[in-house]
Amino acid sequence: MEKSMGRYILKRLLWMMVIVFGTALVIFTILYFTPGDPAVVIAGGNAKAEDVANLRHLLGLDKSYFEQLREFMYNTFIKFDLGTSWVYDKPVLHELVIRLPRTLIIGLSAMALNLTLGLLMGIFAATHEGKWYDSLTMGIAMVFISCPDFWVALIMILLFSSQLGWLPSYGIGGPQYYIMPIICSALGGIAVNARQTRASILGVFREDYITTARAKGQKERRVVYGHMLPNALMPIITSIGNGFARVVAGSAVIESVFSIPGVGLYLLTAINSRDYPVVRACVLFFAVFTALSMLLVDLIYAFVDPRIKAQYSNARRRMK
Repeated sequence: MEKSMGRYILKRLLWMMVIVFGTALVIFTILYFTPGDPAVVIAGGNAKAEDVANLRHLLGLDKSYFEQLREFMYNTFIKFDLGTSWVYDKPVLHELVIRLPRTLIIGLSAMALNLTLGLLMGIFAATHEGKWYDSLTMGIAMVFISCPDFWVALIMILLFSSQLGWLPSYGIGGPQYYIMPIICSALGGIAVNARQTRASILGVFREDYITTARAKGQKERRVVYGHMLPNALMPIITSIGNGFARVVAGSAVIESVFSIPGVGLYLLTAINSRDYPVVRACVLFFAVFTALSMLLVDLIYAFVDPRIKAQYSNARRRMK
């Protein structure tokens, strides 16, 4: 089984490399054929034509598509060099390393809220199906999932910063600077996980083994957490994995509203200023992060679902 698992992980890693390579090719091609000249934007509207031409040569924009593509792929995947920012004249990798912890703090904290509150709300609603508790919980989830992140962020700034003065409205500093961004990032995920958890648990609610467990006199808490939840985990794990990738990859909106210098704001600023090395590096980072999240979800499947474990064991027996 261990060899089969190792082979499976290796296969998924190879596919992940293909996905990242394809993402690099696509984002480079899109940026290359995007209308407009980055040299004009970077040089400024009052720059002379000669200065713009010199800047284009300095940035390598006067080379052909295939020359630039070959240089980009070689530097990225062979030299592991993400380039230098055209606007800030700093190594992109260095800036990503500085900004990444801020993005991960928000993403991981939001995911922790998604997981705990979403699961608890979904379990509570499923175990009180048809009652007003169920309707209230799902109504709250519907409100959460219907409110855009940026709208919630602006409302929280007006209430908790401008009116009450409890929390800072922008920038970075102590833990208090991250409270509103984390809450705004988590609300949608909490709602999705709550609805998915409720639906998954109700799917196994009337299975024979649940009826048998109750007939044996097991406590309801044991029935829910020992029998229902483990067998309803597969769709929930998928939802959590997708939500984790979405929280981090969608950080640009939250970081922009709260002026948090993370990877998302770095990408958004680079798009506006046509800083292509930064755009390409950030997109590749989000692609790698999403692929790793999906790989982690697949590995958790293998440990949670006995049927998947049995597939690996059967594959090993056939090989013998």
